Amino acid sequence: MKKTIKYSILGLAALCTLLLCGGYYMLGYALKPEELATRSRDIASSYELMYEHYPELQPWMDSLMTVGALKDFYIENDRGETLHALYVAATLPTDKTAVIVHGYTDNAVRMLMIGYLYSKEMGFNILLPDLYGHGMSEGTHVQMGWKDRLDVLQWTETADELFGRSHADSISSRSTKMVVHGISMGAATTMMVSGEVEHGQYQQPFIKCFVEDCGYTSVWDEFRGELKEQFGLPPFPLLHTASWLSRQEYGWDFREASALEQVKKCTLPMLFIHGDADTFVPTWMVYPLYEAKPEPKELWIVPGATHAMSYKDYPQEYTEHVKKFVGKYIH
Repeated sequence: MKKTIKYSILGLAALCTLLLCGGYYMLGYALKPEELATRSRDIASSYELMYEHYPELQPWMDSLMTVGALKDFYIENDRGETLHALYVAATLPTDKTAVIVHGYTDNAVRMLMIGYLYSKEMGFNILLPDLYGHGMSEGTHVQMGWKDRLDVLQWTETADELFGRSHADSISSRSTKMVVHGISMGAATTMMVSGEVEHGQYQQPFIKCFVEDCGYTSVWDEFRGELKEQFGLPPFPLLHTASWLSRQEYGWDFREASALEQVKKCTLPMLFIHGDADTFVPTWMVYPLYEAKPEPKELWIVPGATHAMSYKDYPQEYTEHVKKFVGKYIH
């Protein structure tokens, strides 16, 4: 009997150890990927890649750099972390501004095609943050948009001060009309931001609308899909363990990081974009998000587009959809 109890305890301890090891592995795999320290931090290679994929960017960027229009800006967030962004003021003074949010292990440079859309095609001021842990911002891990939503809110305030102060004649009139536009994890971040803007301490009347392109419903749903796709495993018990470890390590868990719950609280306009061939953030995710979001809202399902490739595959149509939607609320 004593031996049986002893072996049961040892077996339970071994199982718990195995689960913890598996949970830590998954947490590191998801939130500390190798690409975070390589691809995201390699700014020179990011520019080269963007010029290769979007050749129209090079003359535009060359002209910006010649006159010193592309600028760096740093802030310190509420947690004492130093964050970086690129920004460009519009050629002609305007109160129209876009804050553009990148995806998983990307950086501000890798969103310059959307910067081009708003700056070159639409005449907006633009600000492109490096999220925590990415690009030239401080940080060691990915926050999957959840804590990033608070940083992006701070960046919108910074953009309002930068561009409003630059072009306004008085303090009373110093405000911008702003769109927040994100792709992939940046789109999830954008939706997470949207749930804060009209509530509590984050009321920001200068934000007029949102554009989300292929964002996930929640971190839990995204990781559950990847766990099955990459490893052929069910969510229990590994995902539950990793989510609990995330709470202990980083102060948030995978279930609470929900774009779906956030969009339910947003009554500002939102354009949803998703490729119908997306398997990384599966296309099905956009439908519950769209249904959960109160009006006004619009949905564009992009034929044949894989993950985060809607602009690359259909640049003219993408530009026209964004121009038409954003133009209704920022004019």
